[in-house]
Amino acid sequence: MPRVKRGVTSRKKHKKVLQRTEGHWGARHRLIKTARESMFHSLQYAYRDRRNRKRDMRALWITRINAGARLYGMSYRDLIHGLKLANVAVDRKIMADMAVRDLKGFGAIVEAARTGLAQKATA
Repeated sequence: MPRVKRGVTSRKKHKKVLQRTEGHWGARHRLIKTARESMFHSLQYAYRDRRNRKRDMRALWITRINAGARLYGMSYRDLIHGLKLANVAVDRKIMADMAVRDLKGFGAIVEAARTGLAQKATA
């Protein structure tokens, strides 16, 4: 049986790891064992933080909507509740963008929420 020399395969694997850890500090991008550990950790962090980014963006949208709603004398809680009562379906991403870029349009949404709250109060 012929002898298998594994230099090409292992060099290819090592090169792949070292390319993925380019930019890491110290031995983390130079030595294979350390670089492999660093690569696995970085991939785990990337996976986790792709999900956390969605959480962070939602918190940012809520903060922006709250700031915009308070310009019109309404709290975030009342705004969302009023929109549900008025059957206005606008997601938070769009409302946050309107609160930053289109204040008049956001004002119309706030007025719709106010009418929804007023209808509940009279009923």
